[in-house]
Amino acid sequence: MYKYSDFDTAFVAERNRQFRHQVERRISGALTEDEFKPLRLMNGVYLQLHAYMLRVAIPYGTLNSAQMDQLAYLADTWDKGYGHFTTRQNIQYNWPKLNDIPDMLDALAKVEMHAIQTSGNTIRNVTADHFAGAAADEIADPRPVAELIRQWSTDHPEFQFLPRKFKVAVTGSPNDRAVIKAHDIGLRIVQNDQGETGYQVIVGGGLGRTPMIGKVLHDHLPEADLLPYLEAVVSVWNLLGRRDNKYKARIKITVHEHGLEDIRARVQERFDAIRPSFDGIDQELFAGIKSEFAAPAFRSAETAAFDQAYQSNPTFQSWADSNLSDHKAPGYAIVTVSIKKHGQTPGDASSAQMRVLAELARLYGHDELRISHEQNVILPHVHKSDLPDVYAALREADLHTANIGKISDIIACPGMDYCALATARSIPVAQQIATRFDELKLEHDIGHLQIKISGCINACGHHHVGHIGILGLDRAGVENYQITLGGDATETAAIGERAGPGFAYDEIVPAIERLVLGYLDLRAAPEETFLQAYRRLGLAPFKAYLYPEARAHAA
Repeated sequence: MYKYSDFDTAFVAERNRQFRHQVERRISGALTEDEFKPLRLMNGVYLQLHAYMLRVAIPYGTLNSAQMDQLAYLADTWDKGYGHFTTRQNIQYNWPKLNDIPDMLDALAKVEMHAIQTSGNTIRNVTADHFAGAAADEIADPRPVAELIRQWSTDHPEFQFLPRKFKVAVTGSPNDRAVIKAHDIGLRIVQNDQGETGYQVIVGGGLGRTPMIGKVLHDHLPEADLLPYLEAVVSVWNLLGRRDNKYKARIKITVHEHGLEDIRARVQERFDAIRPSFDGIDQELFAGIKSEFAAPAFRSAETAAFDQAYQSNPTFQSWADSNLSDHKAPGYAIVTVSIKKHGQTPGDASSAQMRVLAELARLYGHDELRISHEQNVILPHVHKSDLPDVYAALREADLHTANIGKISDIIACPGMDYCALATARSIPVAQQIATRFDELKLEHDIGHLQIKISGCINACGHHHVGHIGILGLDRAGVENYQITLGGDATETAAIGERAGPGFAYDEIVPAIERLVLGYLDLRAAPEETFLQAYRRLGLAPFKAYLYPEARAHAA
């Protein structure tokens, strides 16, 4: 993984020094909250319902054990013993005191971490496939690309005050695990018929109050053209983007208003103008970055221990079937550790759990971890012979829940329990749904089903692309939950269709139960997933289960 250069170290130290002085001025009263706000946002500090919140960048979701240990240290020293992993592959601390945040940032710098550009109208933390560098279906590791973009975009003088925030995601696989079509720019590493590597560039995706699936701006951008082309895209939007209305400021609206062909022509014109100025410097930088992401020294060993445990231990078998994925190296597996035990807050990890995960990475995982946008933690490189020991350690730490891709593996934003923008609760709804289907003992029979919950229209819980999406709203001071169906966050991305009227807080879990039990009746075979059944049948039969009163009235 990437190691800081002397420049990186000095840059982060200077930013932290500047912010420490800004915090001192805020506490003394020399800065008002309005004056302080843009300064704190540039350093990942929000003012939430109950306290300040610090959002720490985990670029493209990659960590080593020392960094995970340090995140645990921050949780114990300056928070309440836990952190919250987000859909941006970041971690949030919800309870720091403002005067402590500079110390937190200095502690992060010791392990080459920071909170720069995790907020504000700038290019945010670049995200990537959480199986990067390990996936069996991978054309190329997307993390060097993400690191190149991170270095280019950090403190870029032209892009620090954009019309709105700007999000970039990268995948190196044909199977999209990074939701690239719901980003301002999504990049997919592709190969043409001649075997040349390039990028499919997707622009104008996004969720929020106006959800849109991104459109292909370039089918096969040559590798050497990436940075100047990205700069051209962001420059064009920076000039055209709406600054009169923040709800229409995202690039998706710009693409919609001007049309894809007009944007493509403007980007090409800008690209032609700036391409010579790069003069190969970006490619020299990229070559150096690539060398930092060499694959670990994978070992060769027998897998008999795994085979024996799989055959003799039903709980291990269930966990392996749910939480393991194919690895590109023979004898290895990718381990997804669920941070979604039934009834717990999705994405919350205690400091003790973080330390266990760090130790497992050191002992069994080539010292690498990933954070997924689905709010789970990945051990990307584990030899199968070590999996029984890994499972035993996870079980002891209560991290062995076998539910990846199942109904309780819910994405949920913090909602009204923490967020100042939220209009409804998300966490209790997620907890109650997971608990209910655990009680029914139907989770594994239901199979692959993704529920995503947002506590407001900003859609931080990605509800638009959930197989079942839940949006919490305020209706005259009362929580009301809308349901969307048929959303998809993969390479076949789709925005879910609103099912009908919303449900009260005490009605939403029973409604989901009716819907899912109805799906079990509707599916053509046990292997037909919820999304497959929905695409085959359409909204009407599912809606009948959601609104039985309407069905009875029609009868």
